[in-house]
Amino acid sequence: MIAQRPYPIEPWSVTETHLDLDFLPQSESLFTLSNGHIGLRGNLDEGEPNAIPGTYLNSFYEKRPLPYAEPGYGYPEDDQTMINVTDGKLMRLLVDDEPFDVRYGDLHEHHRHLDLRTGLLERRVDWTSPGQSRVRIRSRRLVSFSQRSIAAFEYIVEPVDRPARLILQSELVANQEQPPASKDPRVAAVLDNPLVAAEQDHDEKGIALLHRTRSSDLLVGAAMTHIIEAPGREETDAAVREDWARRTIACTVNPGERLRVVKFVAYAWSGLRSENALRDQVASALSQARFSGWDGLVADQAAYLTEFWDSADVQVEGDAELQQAVRFALFHVLQAGARAERRAIPAKGLTGPGYGGHTFWDTEMYVLPVLTYTQPAAAADALKWRHSTLDRAKDRATELHLRGAAFPWRTIRGEECSGYWPAGTAAFHVNADIAAAVVRYIDATGDVDFERDFGLELLVEIARLFMSLGHHDEQGGWHIDGVTGPDEYSAIADDNVYTNLMAARALVAAADAALRHPPVARVLGVTTEEGAMWRGAAAAVHIPYDEAREVHDQSAGFTGHAEWDFTRTNDYPLLMHVPYFDLYRKQVIKQADTVLAMHWCGDSFTLEEKARNFDYYERRTVRDSSLSSCTQAVLAAELGHLDLAYDYAYEAALTDLLDLQHNSRNGLHMASLGGAWLALVAGFGGFRDHGGLPTFDPALPDGLTRLCFSMRWRDLKLTVDVSPHEVTYSISGAEGATLLMRHDGEELLLTAGETETRALTERIPLLPRPEQPIGRAPLSARRPIDG
Repeated sequence: MIAQRPYPIEPWSVTETHLDLDFLPQSESLFTLSNGHIGLRGNLDEGEPNAIPGTYLNSFYEKRPLPYAEPGYGYPEDDQTMINVTDGKLMRLLVDDEPFDVRYGDLHEHHRHLDLRTGLLERRVDWTSPGQSRVRIRSRRLVSFSQRSIAAFEYIVEPVDRPARLILQSELVANQEQPPASKDPRVAAVLDNPLVAAEQDHDEKGIALLHRTRSSDLLVGAAMTHIIEAPGREETDAAVREDWARRTIACTVNPGERLRVVKFVAYAWSGLRSENALRDQVASALSQARFSGWDGLVADQAAYLTEFWDSADVQVEGDAELQQAVRFALFHVLQAGARAERRAIPAKGLTGPGYGGHTFWDTEMYVLPVLTYTQPAAAADALKWRHSTLDRAKDRATELHLRGAAFPWRTIRGEECSGYWPAGTAAFHVNADIAAAVVRYIDATGDVDFERDFGLELLVEIARLFMSLGHHDEQGGWHIDGVTGPDEYSAIADDNVYTNLMAARALVAAADAALRHPPVARVLGVTTEEGAMWRGAAAAVHIPYDEAREVHDQSAGFTGHAEWDFTRTNDYPLLMHVPYFDLYRKQVIKQADTVLAMHWCGDSFTLEEKARNFDYYERRTVRDSSLSSCTQAVLAAELGHLDLAYDYAYEAALTDLLDLQHNSRNGLHMASLGGAWLALVAGFGGFRDHGGLPTFDPALPDGLTRLCFSMRWRDLKLTVDVSPHEVTYSISGAEGATLLMRHDGEELLLTAGETETRALTERIPLLPRPEQPIGRAPLSARRPIDG
C-alpha cells in the first residue's frame, strides 16, 4: 500500500505533480487510455524508462500450450494470452543531438494530468539537456471514443533560452522487450516476439506495418500519419523495417517558436480478413482521422464524455478523496467497455497484462451492472459477445458430459483457459452470473429484440446446463454437488448457497423468457415439460442452513470445518504463503460468497438471517481478492453498520489509486472499480433491482453530507439525491413519462418534471459491529495520510 497520497485530491482529474520512477509501473496503469478496443498504457512518450510497454487490442491474443505434469480428460489444452501489439505511442526527441531522457540532464518540471471530462492525458515537461539546451515539452494523447480504431497524439517542443536543433522520431515498434514473468499467478505469462512480420507499406501520407501471431494466426495492422507545423524549413524522411517504422522530422527552432506534430495511429486486427483488406482498413481510419483533425477528435471526445457523465456521475459531498476515486473508477469502467463491441471485457480492461488479459465472471457481476445502468449499449455488446461464444460453451459442456452450455471460468475468445480445474471448470456459477446479467439488462432497458435474438438462447442453454448438473434427492430437494463458489479458498463443495440461488433464478428466468417468445423457444426445442422441470428444480433448490449456529452454510458442511488459526500468519494473500489443501478444509474465506448471495439474491433472506450471516462470515473473510470490499460495503450498509460500510467503500474505490493489492502495476482491477459504484449506489443508495423494479432504501454514514447519482432505466434518467435525513427522486425524459419504483417498500410513480421526497429510515443494527480476522480490518476512510 502507498504510504502517502500519490496525487492531489481533485474532483475531475488525476494529476502527477512530479515523476517518481519507483511508482512508474503503477502510474502506467493508472494513466492508461482506452476505448474498449485499443488500450495504451501510460508509458512516457519517449518510451523509456518504462516498466511494462503496453499497447493492447481487445481479444488479440497468442496461444500457448498449458503444461500439465499429470494431464486428465477434459483439461483445457491451450492458454490464450493478450499480447503487446505494435506500439504507436513512441515519439523520441533529440535536442542538439542529445536524446531527451528524464534520467539525464535536469528535470525542472514533470507534470501529467488525466482529465476525466475530456478523456485527454496531458504532459508538461521542462528539461535541460546535459549540454545545457533547455526545452519545454507539452504532449496530449487520446484514444478516440468516436473513431474506434484511432489513437491521436499532439507533441509540442519549445526552446527556452537559445535556438535548438530538434530531431523528432515518430515510431511504430513491434515485438518490444517485455519484463520477465513473475511467479505470481495473477501476472500474465510473457511471450517473447509473438509477432511475425507480414507486410510493410509507406508513402508520403503514412506508414503501415502488418504482423501475424505465430500460433493463433491472427493478423494485426498498425499505421501512422502526421501533421507537422514547424517554423522555417524542416526535413522529413521515413525508414521501414519488419518490426519498426520511423518518420523523422528535423528542424531548427528559436526561443518563442515551436515544433508541433500531430500523430494519428490506426489499429485493426482480424482472424479472417486478408492482408490487403486490413491494410486498407487502417488506411481508411487514418483518412477519417486526418479529416476530423486533432481539434475535431478532441471535441468529439469531450462530447462523448459529457453525455456519459450526464447520466453516470456520482456526486459525493463530505469526502473529496472518495469523490475523485469514484469518478476515476467510472471513467476506467467506461474505457473498458465503451467500444469493445462484441468482444470480452477483461478483468484488467486494457490497462496491463495481468491475468493474461482474460475475462472472468467479474465482468457480469461487477462491471456490467455499472454499464447496464450508465451505458447500456456497452452492456448489450458484452452479452452479445458471450452469445457469440455459445457454440464453444456447448462444446465444452459436451466434453464435460453435460447438457446446455458451460461457459469458461477464464478466457479471451471463448475457450476455457484455466489449467486448474477446481477453481476453473468447477466454478459453474459463472453461467448463472451470465444469466443474471441478461435478466438485469432486459429489466433495465426493456430491450425485447435483445431478449428474443440473444438473451433467450443464453438463458435456455444455461438452464439446461444446471439441470444436468443438479439432481433431486429422495425428499424432492434439488442439489448441485461438486462445485466451487465465488470463494476460491473453498473448492469442490456441495450446495454452495450462492451457486444454488443464482442457478434457481437462471432456471426461472429461462422459463419466463421462453413463455414471452414461443416461436423462438420452439426453434430452441423448449417444451412445456422442460419449462416445468426448470421451475420445479428452482422451487426445490436446497439452501444449506446450520440450525445450531443459526447461519447459512456457505456450502454443505462448511460451518463444521475446522476454524482457521488467524494468529499463525499475517502474510496475505494467503494463496501465496499457504497450500491450497490447507485452505480448502478450513473456515477461511478469500472473498465474499454467502455475503455476495445476500446482495444479489437479497430477497431470499430475512433481515435477521442477513445480520447473523454477515456477522459470522465477516470474521472469516480475509479479502485476498479485490472483488470483496464492495460487496461487504453493500451488506454492511444494509445492516446499519454504516461506518464499516464507509470503510469498505473507501477501500474498494481506492484499490488502485493506493495500490492496496500491490499489483496495480500489472493493470487496474475492473471489478473493484465497478465495485466502487456498487458500494455507493447499492450500499448507501440502497439500490436493488429484485423483481424488475428499481428499489431504493438510502442511508448515509457520518462524514458524507450528500450522495447524488443518476442511472438509466427504460430510456429515462432516474436521479436519486440523498441527504442525511431525506431522499429526493426525479426522472427526466419525454414529457409525461412515468416510472414505477419502490422506496423502502413503498411504491412510487414518478412523473417527468416532478419530484418525490421521502424521509430516510434510521438504520439500527441488529447485532454489534463485527470484527474482522487479525490484520484484515478495512482501510479506514478516516485514516490519516501524509500528502
